[in-house]
Amino acid sequence: MFSVKQRFRVLIGLVTISGFSQGMLLPLLAVILEQNGVSSSLNGIHATGLYIGILLASPFIEKPLRSLGFKPIIMVGGLLVVTSLFLFPFWQSLWFWFALRVAIGIGDQILHFGTQTWITTTADKGSRGRSIAYYGLFFSLGFTLGPLMTNLLSVSTYFPFLLASFLSLVVWLFMLKVGNEFPEEDYASAHGSSSFGRFLKAAAIAWPAFLGPLCYGFLEASLHGIFPVYGLRIGHEVQTVSFIIPAFAAASLLSQIPLGRWSDSIGRPRVIRYALAGGTAAFLIASFYESSATVLFLCFAFAGLCVGSLFSLGISYMTDLLPRELLPAGNILCGMSFSIGSILGPFLSGIVLDILPDLSLFFLIVGLLVFIFLVFFFKKDVSVTQDPV
Repeated sequence: MFSVKQRFRVLIGLVTISGFSQGMLLPLLAVILEQNGVSSSLNGIHATGLYIGILLASPFIEKPLRSLGFKPIIMVGGLLVVTSLFLFPFWQSLWFWFALRVAIGIGDQILHFGTQTWITTTADKGSRGRSIAYYGLFFSLGFTLGPLMTNLLSVSTYFPFLLASFLSLVVWLFMLKVGNEFPEEDYASAHGSSSFGRFLKAAAIAWPAFLGPLCYGFLEASLHGIFPVYGLRIGHEVQTVSFIIPAFAAASLLSQIPLGRWSDSIGRPRVIRYALAGGTAAFLIASFYESSATVLFLCFAFAGLCVGSLFSLGISYMTDLLPRELLPAGNILCGMSFSIGSILGPFLSGIVLDILPDLSLFFLIVGLLVFIFLVFFFKKDVSVTQDPV
């Protein structure tokens, strides 16, 4: 069986391939549906399938984790993703593909909950930000590579799906060499109270932390699921769009670890405020120069440096605020916040493109970033309630 360090690498590998599949699906299906004449609003609604799956799975995965341990639920989630990706080429139907998106969302949430809880409950307090930053770093790495798969549409419509399924299977097989573990006793004893009560308690204590994953989900889904449609409509080519989109996730690779370490030293809320201010400036500039592919690429890259770490910063902040027995509930709420933001992103963006075609997509993103910045500005004195370690 693998050692603790080897197990961490396998878990990070699963997160990477999960990011890759998600980063591929959003722009790839958006381009295919746009080329098939599907409206932007329906395209946006279709993109929410992945995140509807995340929401559907979230309330039901705590108990299996307690009774079965980490490995079995991660294996089930990974297998569901592999199988769903493999089935895309067999029937090109709008609703069949939507169902597969939902299935991938369920699988991804099961996989992420298992890996995320395993990492957050075993990370040392002093290096927690850095450890979780690695989680976000490799998820972003997968997301960076995923959109490049749209270039393979010139080879075959189905080749990207089969390749992603194969890569996911290869990484999933490494889990066979990982030993199973169960949550610690304080986590198990937390199940004596109702799940709903734990969620309410976690939300009451750590609600500012959940805004990070929500905002990141909104950005990720909008930029990967709707910007391809928007980019094509304002005159950019498919190859140009597929080059611009990965700049966001690629730049976040450079800042995940530094921001994680910085947040360990000066506090998560302050770093989150700085990140939101930088992201706001980047997308505001993009809204005025969106006809320039070069400016868009640079703005996406700078925004990625700033707000591409909001998911991992939010998780780190959540672990600061919650006692250990509420960490699983907090991890689930982080996933649910991410999925809510991811549903709202394509849905609202698609509607805006249909109703207000002359309005820049980036104004919607700027509005969200400004709102969350104001929340953190006025909540900057939120303190840690209890050491979770």
